[in-house]
Amino acid sequence: MNIKDLPNDERPRERLIEQGAAALSPAELLAILIGSGNTEESAVQLMQRLLSDCGGSLKTLSRLSLSDLTRNYKGLGPAKAVTILAACELGRRRTMEAAAEKRYVENSVDLYNIMYPRMRDLAHEESYAIYLRADRSIEGPPFLISKGGLTSTAVDVRLVIREALIRQTPALAFAHNHPSGNKRPSRDDDKLTERLARACQTMGLNLIDHVIITDGDFYSYREEGKL
Repeated sequence: MNIKDLPNDERPRERLIEQGAAALSPAELLAILIGSGNTEESAVQLMQRLLSDCGGSLKTLSRLSLSDLTRNYKGLGPAKAVTILAACELGRRRTMEAAAEKRYVENSVDLYNIMYPRMRDLAHEESYAIYLRADRSIEGPPFLISKGGLTSTAVDVRLVIREALIRQTPALAFAHNHPSGNKRPSRDDDKLTERLARACQTMGLNLIDHVIITDGDFYSYREEGKL
């Protein structure tokens, strides 16, 4: 069933034109992207079922793979599935742009606000260094240090220090995510922080914080008095 087969007052495109995008549900917005459903479902019904399977969460949807979409949903071929995933990525990048407007780091909340949009939809761990000038302004984008599995990622402290020397910045912060949602640091996290602190002290750098990012919360070594 195509969108054009629906009554005029139920067509998402027409509703968007007449009422604005904010008036449409997520399923209707996604239906505009894919254009048509399958022999049993309209595009809107198909997207309602997809979102229902994701618990109504666009975040969960964004974590699906191309094969997840094409294998499990009749009517979603590669072209339509790619369109959905591209829209999810655009939404993530829009949020990252807003975070990038914050150019100074004054506290751990600033670090969280900068890094959360980059990490919020990740199903694996990543770690980043944020390099700071003397006035606490950010020098360049966050630098990806490592990318790992579900519960850990190997971090080369030498790489963190090397990049600080290249950028000639006197201070840095470190951040990584916990996809599990548990913000409490592991023993490995503690050991990494200790190594980072020692290396920074040796090289005359100021490690201002190490934050662990989760969905909607964070842990700060600085605020906890462990730095």
